Amino acid sequence: MDSWISAALLGVVEGLTEFLPISSTGHLILANSLLGLSGQKIATFDVIIQLGAILAVVVLYRRRFLGLVAPSLVQIDQDQSGLAGFAPPLSSQFAGIRGLFLLFLTSLPAALLGLASHDLIKSNLFGPISVAWALGAGAVIILVIETVRPKPRYASLDDITPLLALGIGCFQCLALWPGFSRSAATIMGGMILGARRTMAAEYSFIAAVPIMVAASGLEMFKNLGLFTSADMLFLAIGFVVSFFSAWAAIKFFIALLGKTTLRPFAYYRLALAPLVLLFWSTGVN
Repeated sequence: MDSWISAALLGVVEGLTEFLPISSTGHLILANSLLGLSGQKIATFDVIIQLGAILAVVVLYRRRFLGLVAPSLVQIDQDQSGLAGFAPPLSSQFAGIRGLFLLFLTSLPAALLGLASHDLIKSNLFGPISVAWALGAGAVIILVIETVRPKPRYASLDDITPLLALGIGCFQCLALWPGFSRSAATIMGGMILGARRTMAAEYSFIAAVPIMVAASGLEMFKNLGLFTSADMLFLAIGFVVSFFSAWAAIKFFIALLGKTTLRPFAYYRLALAPLVLLFWSTGVN
């Protein structure tokens, strides 16, 4: 890393795309290609700045997370919090041991499959052409689901059952294909299984935290030695920019889903996929 501008740009890309159904990994691969960045060091930088986006979820949904680890400490006065849409209701079922168990069930399938296929994925699927196909495939699936999805049966996080949590976790495995999008996989999975669109999105954000912290922590542990003290400024810039970008993206996305469907994101993916192939075919990779 030798440019704070590149660090900031990658932070913006990560923060804005991590929780939208358009693939943060895919966009980071493309951004790195366009900026001429490559190698294990930049790959680890991308993972580290994901933690900034994760922190944005923890802060925005802090009462939900506090309810998971210390339910008795949660203040239920939502109106005074300034984050009424992000606070748990009075009779929260998504809390304590039960809430943690639901998140465990959602994280388990992708964690097991990811550990088993990590090297295979990194060596074969991390590239512009693979990303382009994943963007297109995800777009088609979004359009199909928005057309034929079943009537919602689950309206809030407190309606989540163990079977629903595990089902969403199975769909999350699709996110192991770079470019497909973890949020797209979990939101679409939730909708297929009967979750209301906004509820599926909120659970997608919260469920991202354990799986992403585990993946990021493993990658950092393995490769943090690549960085020197001179790199700390660039890591800090990417982390902070990613945090604020993700904060804005989450609030925008939840507000948008109250007014529209996921179709605009599918159309964006369909437009982006041929551009990725064009860059790849002209040697930008």
